[in-house]
Amino acid sequence: MPRIEISLSHIRDNARRLSQLYAQKSISLMGVSKAVLGEPSIAEAMIQGGVSFIADSRIENIEKMRKAGLSTQFVLLRTPISKAESVVQNVDISLNTEIETVKKLSFFAKTLNKNHKVILMVELGDLREGILPGDLPDFIRTTLSLSHIDIAGIGCNLACYGGVEPDSKNMQELSVLAAGINKEFNMKFDIISGGNSANYKWYKSAQNVGKINNLRLGESILLGCETLSRQAIPSLHTGAFQLFAEVIESKKKPSIPYGTIGQDAFGNINGFQDHGDHQRAIIALGRQDVQVSGLKSNNNLEILGSSSDHTILNCENNKLQVGDEVSFNLDYGALLSAMTSPFISKLFIDSNDNAAT
Repeated sequence: MPRIEISLSHIRDNARRLSQLYAQKSISLMGVSKAVLGEPSIAEAMIQGGVSFIADSRIENIEKMRKAGLSTQFVLLRTPISKAESVVQNVDISLNTEIETVKKLSFFAKTLNKNHKVILMVELGDLREGILPGDLPDFIRTTLSLSHIDIAGIGCNLACYGGVEPDSKNMQELSVLAAGINKEFNMKFDIISGGNSANYKWYKSAQNVGKINNLRLGESILLGCETLSRQAIPSLHTGAFQLFAEVIESKKKPSIPYGTIGQDAFGNINGFQDHGDHQRAIIALGRQDVQVSGLKSNNNLEILGSSSDHTILNCENNKLQVGDEVSFNLDYGALLSAMTSPFISKLFIDSNDNAAT
């Protein structure tokens, strides 16, 4: 069975260093746990590292972390209207862009005699979720009329769907919107969430972060990099997750398939380069397990291709034998798929104790 080895101490250390870095300009962090399926041990390592909130896009993940006894404020990043009752029961703060969803949250909050906090997400160009800036005052006016709902703040999302970079212009726009709302409604937001792991370069270059006082970080904590160019952030660990798979075949074969060529298992017609006969290894890992395109071999092995259950490697310069193991670093897409896969075992290689190093 393939396995992913997870260093909780590296995750905790990354969370601590990032918390200290952003605290220099009074920015708190939400540790985003969605890429690791809301694994409680990983979320706990983030909390020990200093994040102020745990954020996830799946209510099921938050329910799991609550049952595990994690003590923190939980934030739901995606709020489906059909899950409103569960959201009120299990989540402290939810991100919202539709007034009908907020009304539903208000209904269940009143029914359950609980107050629920919302962050209103504003559209600043990336064209994923967001209230258009011109519609924000009316949205807030309606929200303020609802019982058992508290507006905790506003936020924006960038560099996800459209790849729009956080910069001085859009961060300033969010600050100006916050200031305008504060003045118009005589209210002060607790949270002005400027974005995610893509905000690192903006933060490092910003003389003044304006009113931005929160970021939502997943990839930076888990993989130690920013997400505009996937460059490693200095002093962070980039190998907290390592994927291992077993060699199940190793043979010298031609480099070009022979016979009449049609579509492969996924509907593609592939092109191949002729390198003559060479040593090829197959590992017990495929697309049903992980996003193979997001793997990078630690042994300088070339990934030639993959099917549902097999990945083929060029091992001409590394004579692999049946039963050998090979290991890989993962990008965010590969991490997301590997942690979600029931076919990959998860092994924690160090303690989640505060004394772990």
